Amino acid sequence: MIRAGLLLVLIAAFLSISGCRNAGRQQDSPVGLSTRTLLVDGLLRRYALYVPAAAGAGEAMPLVLELHGGGIYIEDLTGASGYKTPYKLWMDLADKEGFIVVYPQGLDGIYGKPTWNDCRGDNQVNSRANDVAFIASLLDAVASEWAVDRERVYVSGTSNGGFMALRLAQELSGRVAAVASVAAGMPAVPACSAPENPVSVLFMNGTDDNHMPYLGGYLSNPPDPAHGSVLSTPDSVRYWVEFNRVATDPLVHVFPDLDPGDGGIVERFTHVDGLAGTEVVLYRVNGGGHSAPSIRERYSALFERYFNRQNHDVEMTTELWQFFRDKTLH
Repeated sequence: MIRAGLLLVLIAAFLSISGCRNAGRQQDSPVGLSTRTLLVDGLLRRYALYVPAAAGAGEAMPLVLELHGGGIYIEDLTGASGYKTPYKLWMDLADKEGFIVVYPQGLDGIYGKPTWNDCRGDNQVNSRANDVAFIASLLDAVASEWAVDRERVYVSGTSNGGFMALRLAQELSGRVAAVASVAAGMPAVPACSAPENPVSVLFMNGTDDNHMPYLGGYLSNPPDPAHGSVLSTPDSVRYWVEFNRVATDPLVHVFPDLDPGDGGIVERFTHVDGLAGTEVVLYRVNGGGHSAPSIRERYSALFERYFNRQNHDVEMTTELWQFFRDKTLH
């Protein structure tokens, strides 16, 4: 994970500008996109909530949590800040498929930008907030206002957010049906509890990630022990294969090379038939860097100089929803 202060400078300087989603909506609209706060442990926590119009029908809807990377604000995910962002595409899917999207924001780390207190015991730069309690309280708050299908709560996150998503898979395994971790892996020095219940887990990692090493080691660029260390992606997958007792031999799918100029292809490895029907999936983004793959939301060439290549053969949100949609709480 890149140092948070530098990340914000690079994003501001190099990302292309895109239109703001739902710019004309009032923040207090009953549906659509709004920014809210929630008091947890004496701290006022921010989050963005997107509720599709279909929520008015009263039927319980799935919920997707999208966790930002270190140094990123929720406005950067929703598109409200004007940057290119694959994460705003969750809202298009929510309209089409009928689910609620929540973009929570972490508290400031030592660089003065939002971070998550994930499971890396050797990390020295992130917030020390009780983010598991925040997410649990946030789920309760949203469910108190809207009809949420508590059997279908899903978590996605990238980089620091991907590490936090994996922590929730362990410490909220009784509330989360499936988790997707993008550009992140299992901590080499874990500092959180083991999961109690089987939970489906997906990894989507680039083999040329220069901030989160695919083969494990210290994070950041150059590698910095203060940012903690991670297991290799194969070992991270193996952790969940063994815990969920899924088939060790995966089903393999190779995606079409839609953009031969993006540096590589994407392969999916799906381990099925785990406890309570769980799956463990790896999207190996060959030649991919420290970013979420996207066909529609493409980062600039200058951005790629610092984070390496962004893959354009798959749409991250579409692939994650296909993984999430049939998973239920065990």
